[in-house]
Amino acid sequence: MTCTPCTENVTRLSSKMMLLFAVLCAFAVANVYMTQPLLDQIAISLHEETAKMGMIITATQIGYALGLLMLVPLGDLVNRKHLVAGMLLASSVLLMLASLAPSLSWLSAALGLTGLMAVVVQIIVAFAASLALPARRGHVTGVVTSGVVLGILLARLISGALAEWANWRVAIQVSAGAMLLLSLLFIRIAPDDRKTEKPHSYLRLMSSVWTLWREIPALRSRGVLALLIFMNFSVLWTSVVFPLSHPPFNLTTAQIGLFGLAGIAGALAARRAGVLADSGLGQRVTGIALLLLMLSWLAIAMGETSLIALTTGIILLDFAVQAIHVTSQSLIFAERPQATSRLVAAYMFFYSIGSASGALLATWVWSQYAWPGVCALGMAISGLAMLYWLLVDRRLHTQPAD
Repeated sequence: MTCTPCTENVTRLSSKMMLLFAVLCAFAVANVYMTQPLLDQIAISLHEETAKMGMIITATQIGYALGLLMLVPLGDLVNRKHLVAGMLLASSVLLMLASLAPSLSWLSAALGLTGLMAVVVQIIVAFAASLALPARRGHVTGVVTSGVVLGILLARLISGALAEWANWRVAIQVSAGAMLLLSLLFIRIAPDDRKTEKPHSYLRLMSSVWTLWREIPALRSRGVLALLIFMNFSVLWTSVVFPLSHPPFNLTTAQIGLFGLAGIAGALAARRAGVLADSGLGQRVTGIALLLLMLSWLAIAMGETSLIALTTGIILLDFAVQAIHVTSQSLIFAERPQATSRLVAAYMFFYSIGSASGALLATWVWSQYAWPGVCALGMAISGLAMLYWLLVDRRLHTQPAD
């Protein structure tokens, strides 16, 4: 191997370009999470029951899951610069349609298609990883993924504020405008992505995703972990709006959105976890993070009467989830660096299934058992993730020497 490819990667993936990728991820992923603090307001506006609001999150996540399988692998086949710009533009159109929704079914369908386009985030992450030097792949993945975490934070904070100032429709329209501007920015600034190898057909490309799934044990085990940790994540963020918007707190949508600030810990975890993964400490990070995930629900359980306890629990949960997420991606990308788009598609499919099922479970459990039931559900999922890591995932990975 010559140093020419390395030089090319270093030149093309500057700090400025990493920042651009992180910002794009932040705004694009916001489309998946921006409705979470708005669910109560949407229910009132569309004259729907609170228990049905999980349909919105679930539709978005189902769209996301389909996009992971159908669109993300295209990043290994076509020019990612053009693919990303086109998907951002499509997101803008779909969000505008969602803002005009007269019913829950219309809104769910429009946001489901928006979720399909939101997988552009994973194409960007894979693009950045493919440009990075092997010794810095974890660091680059962590930096770009921190943009994803900040986007989730931004979504809840800004959409809540906009909904309080105007309404939920305006919040979605602002996001539509942002997608339009970002598509123009990306096509102007991003590096070209010419393929050096002869491209596969689309069918062969899709088939290779399942081949990778069969051949790489780390992809399978980390996919299951992704399903469990993001089910946990979705259980919290789908349901937390309900106790906060009712007595004794009676918070507004803008105030509820402020709780997204607690997710800044997740961004810090993402960056640090990537560096530790590069140092061969991925399994140690995973074990510690899973322990924190379990402990977070003890604090969250007291959140029905204490905002301090709830905030503490949110910080711990977001920190743990993002640390595991970045570590998992670093471990998987190291297996086949030339297939980053297909690897992230297979891995993130399980993330999306976990998020969708978590949203459905959270709204149903809240309607039946209120906050204690939600916390019991979160603790049970955390315990299952820890058990799976101890019995399956940890045994599949041989930690390299420090």
